[in-house]
Amino acid sequence: MKAIATIDGHHHIWRLNDLTWLSGPQVPRIFGPYAAIRRDYPIGEFRADTEGCDVVKSVYVQTNWPAGQSFDEAKWVQSVSDATGWPHANVAHADLADPDCGALIKRLAQLPAIRGIRQQIHWHENPQYRFASHPKAMNDASWRRGLAHLADHGLLFELQLFAGQMQDGAALARALPDTVFVLEHAGMLDDMSESGWTLWREGMTALAALPNVNVKLSGLGTFVHACRSDVMGPIIRETVDIFGADRCLYGSNFPIEKLWTDYRTLYRTFRSAIACLDESAQRAIMYDTAARLYRI
Repeated sequence: MKAIATIDGHHHIWRLNDLTWLSGPQVPRIFGPYAAIRRDYPIGEFRADTEGCDVVKSVYVQTNWPAGQSFDEAKWVQSVSDATGWPHANVAHADLADPDCGALIKRLAQLPAIRGIRQQIHWHENPQYRFASHPKAMNDASWRRGLAHLADHGLLFELQLFAGQMQDGAALARALPDTVFVLEHAGMLDDMSESGWTLWREGMTALAALPNVNVKLSGLGTFVHACRSDVMGPIIRETVDIFGADRCLYGSNFPIEKLWTDYRTLYRTFRSAIACLDESAQRAIMYDTAARLYRI
């Protein structure tokens, strides 16, 4: 079966343009020590990593270049796509709270590969898991005005939240019905206690009630720092039950997952987790949903 590899932050054609990241001390991150991937991740290496996994198209998602360089990153990705044919789509970065973000989004939308925007707004009590300055950044009127520009250009928004933020995320999607949302990393289930699962299920159900919300089945090794079928399988199956296969898509989260596994192992573990689904559902998750959302 053909697959589209949708890759989320810090991945894919990975060019680290921040010298403090490359040469400075490691800042604690959600995915643990990362010295092994503090380097460029060129498209040739990605293609070699995916060999034998039927990956026929790919999507690049922004990797947080230094402030003010969002267009530079997108333009560089476009140059790689023009030269090699990969990636086939690009989700760029914009600071949606910036009063001038509309001008940046208009410039970004003119690049042929651009399909969406991501600004990471996930917040957690654990500072190593935190990205936004506060948990309700998505509720700020100025930020929402920035997000509203996306619909003018037919761009989707990649939504990255923890379970405790999902009710606000559902309200956001309800307020902007013309904007397509893609929830990152199956909702980032970090707490696998009974109460953690309950909060996650309630939030995922609220998000799934909005037809403009889709979900990426990616980053499932983030909180265990391993590729484990006993972790991936239940999250994948419950997410598909909640959203339906036609709103779910596969994502590899490479090269972050390269810290603890190889692509082929990740791919085979994922395929095993969805083997219980019928052929049409598997095709939706592996190809059709991504092809529709990213228009590739």
